[in-house]
Amino acid sequence: MKAQLKTAVNRAKYAAVGAAVGAAIGGLVSRQGASTGGAVGGLVGATLSELRSGESAPYTKLKEKLPMSG
Repeated sequence: MKAQLKTAVNRAKYAAVGAAVGAAIGGLVSRQGASTGGAVGGLVGATLSELRSGESAPYTKLKEKLPMSG
């Protein structure tokens, strides 16, 4: 249960940061661009979180193959 909660919080953090960055970049163009950028940034952040968090994630597999992985 604790691991699931930690995963959900981390996913939310990535989505929030992605949305903020996307909105900031889109805001340079227009108000509608800020809204669209925030939505797209949130999706990208959540997707990156999924890729990094799963046991079968490419990031995890690569990290296991590195000689200095902890």
